Amino acid sequence: MVQLSGILAIGCMSLAMILALRPRWPERWLGGLDKMYRLHKWLGIGALVLAIAHWLWAEGPKWAVRLGWLERPRRGPRPVPESWLEQVLVGWRHAAEGIGEWAFYASVVLIVIALVRQIPYRFFYKTHRLIALAYLVLVFHAVVLIEFRYWATPLGLLLAAMLAYGTVAAFVVLLRRVGAGRKVAGTLVRLHYYPELRVLEGEMDIPKGWPGHKAGQFAFVTSDPDEGAHPFTIASAWNPAEHRLLFIAKELGDFTSALRQKSRVGQEVEIEGPYGCFTFEDDAPAQIWIGGGIGITPFIARMKQLAQQRRDAPDRPMQQIDLFHTTADYSEEAIAKLRADADAAKVRLHVLHDPRDGRLSGERIRAAVPHWREASFWFCGPPGFGAALRSDLASHGLDVETRFHQELFAFR
Repeated sequence: MVQLSGILAIGCMSLAMILALRPRWPERWLGGLDKMYRLHKWLGIGALVLAIAHWLWAEGPKWAVRLGWLERPRRGPRPVPESWLEQVLVGWRHAAEGIGEWAFYASVVLIVIALVRQIPYRFFYKTHRLIALAYLVLVFHAVVLIEFRYWATPLGLLLAAMLAYGTVAAFVVLLRRVGAGRKVAGTLVRLHYYPELRVLEGEMDIPKGWPGHKAGQFAFVTSDPDEGAHPFTIASAWNPAEHRLLFIAKELGDFTSALRQKSRVGQEVEIEGPYGCFTFEDDAPAQIWIGGGIGITPFIARMKQLAQQRRDAPDRPMQQIDLFHTTADYSEEAIAKLRADADAAKVRLHVLHDPRDGRLSGERIRAAVPHWREASFWFCGPPGFGAALRSDLASHGLDVETRFHQELFAFR
């Protein structure tokens, strides 16, 4: 059990470390970087639970012996290993046990910090990188203490590959080179604040390097190196002639609440991306979009993209689209812009102000869109609202596994 729990724990940590690089290759398999980060989070939780189990299996019998509950078995001297490599590993055994235990304690603290959302993001950002250092120590611990004969088995070969890839990933994290090949420089050229919504709109000029993006994708934006990168959905369609990106941020946490005071026109920023698979690509004859609050952002980008396509090819057949925007806060200026985008894209817009119109439900959507069974659903908004809507539609026969698309914008 000590071996099994240890192998599973370091395996989970290795996979989590690999996903921390934000690699391109598994993004399409997993349904987007948001789903990758959800897996990264649960791998971290799994590693935490398994590491605690591993520690208890190793230390528990010692405690039982001290308490007189168990009697230490008598063992003779260890047989001398035949392999010189195994002899070297046996010589490092005591050191690996000692530093591995301290790395375990550090990992537990750092993973708990990452999971507790009440801890400010700035502190989380500065400490989370240290998990990579603890991981490197635990790799040494695992290599030395895993049964030597395991390494020649398929499990051992797989684990060796994971440890090697994870080690490379850890150094990339420690050197702050995550996503380095997908970063471009930009300048903040316009700011607009909607006081009723507590929303800041920022437009950035990207003179070169941006590869273009699909509507619905997002990017990591760094305006303060001490604060680190934050993910924002891109609220504009890409036009290489204008090379501009639009981002919209709502005051929801410690970082976004201070963003208005810290941002200024002419400020240099760094953008990394694009990421995400929430790109409206399917063959359904109709689509139903639901944007809750600031979740309207990807739909703004898509409407701007559709408007461009209609101008370039006015006779091209388009999907029938209904957009439901439900919001607790209301701004006439913002809704006027939203209506203009919807008219240009030929999207049927339904605006619900919660205090005036009540909450949006599956029943209201089905009443407003009679052909809803033929449509695919695209949702961006509060997770609880999305889960309730998904469950309601599933209970009415919608195949939610293939036709209900949801962005999971919770990276902690």
